[in-house]
Amino acid sequence: MNLPFPDSSPADPQCSAKGCRADAEWVLAWNNPKLHTPERRKTWLACEEHREHLSQFLGVRGFLKDVVLLAEWESGEADG
Repeated sequence: MNLPFPDSSPADPQCSAKGCRADAEWVLAWNNPKLHTPERRKTWLACEEHREHLSQFLGVRGFLKDVVLLAEWESGEADG
């Protein structure tokens, strides 16, 4: 029996905060210097409500490198 595959188109980006399903507005670029090369950037997405909390979480650990509007990140304007 052939089952249909779910739609493979990407969903709207959602906030990375636990339990939050709000649309993402911000990209928090970070890296863990113990694990990643200096130029490597991992990303979390954040809604307006959770941007500061997630930024502080990464910041106190020394991981946060940049906070950029999602639209700028996607358009490549964030490339310093």
